[in-house]
Amino acid sequence: MAILGWIGTGIMGSSMARHLLEAGYALNVHNRTKSKATALLNAGAVWYSSPKEVAEHSDIVFLMVGFPQDVRETILGSQGVLEGIKPNGIIVDMTTSSPTLAREIETECRKKKVISLDAPVSGGDLGAKNATLSIMIGGDQQTAESLRPFWDLMGKTVVYHGTSGNGQHAKMVNQILIAGNMIGLCEAILYGFRSGLDMEKVLQSVSGGAAGSWSLNNLAPRIFKKDFAPGFMIEHFIKDLGIVLEESRRMGLMLPGLALAEQLYTTAKSKGYAKNGTHALILALTELK
Repeated sequence: MAILGWIGTGIMGSSMARHLLEAGYALNVHNRTKSKATALLNAGAVWYSSPKEVAEHSDIVFLMVGFPQDVRETILGSQGVLEGIKPNGIIVDMTTSSPTLAREIETECRKKKVISLDAPVSGGDLGAKNATLSIMIGGDQQTAESLRPFWDLMGKTVVYHGTSGNGQHAKMVNQILIAGNMIGLCEAILYGFRSGLDMEKVLQSVSGGAAGSWSLNNLAPRIFKKDFAPGFMIEHFIKDLGIVLEESRRMGLMLPGLALAEQLYTTAKSKGYAKNGTHALILALTELK
């Protein structure tokens, strides 16, 4: 069996790595904060002190980190995965990151006869815990198909989108859809509460019709309970929206709805909600005058 490496054991990465470990694979791990890997280490994973060391002892290295600069440092840095992985090794970036960076990484990997895939996911913390993520893959198709056993341990929907960077482009489409939906969700709930409706009953009425969505079914109940713990942090969502806007400018596209969403989420961050879930947008909207 392949020896796996995993870098990034945060809200989603820890659950995704756990599925691989529970399937019987040897797993080497690294995270900037070692304590966040404790559960995996107690379950049998092996700790290494840098991405390079993880790569030196692994055939395939997955990473799920925070921002594009983290991806760059984790893969291309002096203590990065590419410095340690053997020729014919595979690097799989499951972070939501820049399509342009994904193509740069693929170019650098090819120089060392290493294969890289970009494979961002959608589904949040629940999707990671329940292994129901949607996985969007870019890169070498044969390699992507060969990793099917691993995809199936982490996700329910697995789609190959083409050359390097296309997995990230597909995820950007996902984020554009979510951005507009989240504004509608939060504004609708605010309107319902202000008009005196029983929002539990309203959810029964609208969730099965044309207004239904994953966010409505999964995040509206959290809002009703005033549970704003992150399935996906606002600060990470702002990062994603920035990537989309940057890529769209390269394409000559104007996306005014997305620009509004970025502005509103930046406002939420400025009000202290950066570490809350994306549904905490409603808290910032409540404070607008």
